[in-house]
Amino acid sequence: MLQALADGILTGSIIALGAIGLTLTMGILRFANFAHAELITWGAYMALGVLAITGVFAGPIGPFSFGLPLILATLVAAALTAALALVVDYLVFRPLRSHTNHMTVVFSSFGVSLLVRMVILLIFGGSAEYYSDELQIAVRLMPGLRVMPDHLFTLGLTLVIVIALHFFLQRTRLGLSMRALAENPDLVRINGIDTRTVVRWTWIIGAALAAVAGVLYGMTVQLRPEIGFQLLLPLFAAAILGGVGNVFGAVVGGLIVGLAESFSVLFIPAGYKMAVPFIILLGVLYVRPSGLFGGMRGGAK
Repeated sequence: MLQALADGILTGSIIALGAIGLTLTMGILRFANFAHAELITWGAYMALGVLAITGVFAGPIGPFSFGLPLILATLVAAALTAALALVVDYLVFRPLRSHTNHMTVVFSSFGVSLLVRMVILLIFGGSAEYYSDELQIAVRLMPGLRVMPDHLFTLGLTLVIVIALHFFLQRTRLGLSMRALAENPDLVRINGIDTRTVVRWTWIIGAALAAVAGVLYGMTVQLRPEIGFQLLLPLFAAAILGGVGNVFGAVVGGLIVGLAESFSVLFIPAGYKMAVPFIILLGVLYVRPSGLFGGMRGGAK
């Protein structure tokens, strides 16, 4: 049970990072972006590509399986993923938001997700990849509970990012503008706030977090072009469960989904684990469509 709890928190933290970007997009831009999951895959593979191109090698840091090159590659991957999100918004989503209805934008995100996935398959192929072949020894925290050092790093980094993002949304002018745009777009425009700048930074922040989530997923599991497809339902379940537009809710929703997946394998075959987020999503939409923290847009209050 303790091991399932630890595995669920690890999975949930990765889902939470991806769900934060998704919930910001849904709350501020007001459409379900199905291509967001592929940004996770894109970021993971961009980091792999940077490592392959630079050929930089350095020993692992302490007990971890990675070194400074992967950290730098993650920063580059976050920038490249943000650039992809901005280009897609400029070429696809922005024109459609201005001239068509909501559902057309949603359907276009399906096409974007397929295109991104095919580009990744074309460049990197479909076989599993790894950032490092370093072997790790699991750390025994207590009887019945062992974790890898990389897992502890993932949890710590997620916590730092969530706290930093919380203060950004609560204390900075741009963060407050993002929350205001999610709450009342018309009032924001009347007050002269540049909505294009807010939307641009929404894409940048969401895509960068997706890239980090992709690297953490590849570091703790493995890299495959199907990462985005496998995380699509968990991301939406976490975002809707927490309340669309709420960062704290996305984190809580991600942890709930991760724990539910982890504990489910104790009772059902592992092959059915992917159905758990779908069941959670249906339950939330039926019982509380606004989510656990619906109405608290933009972050924890």
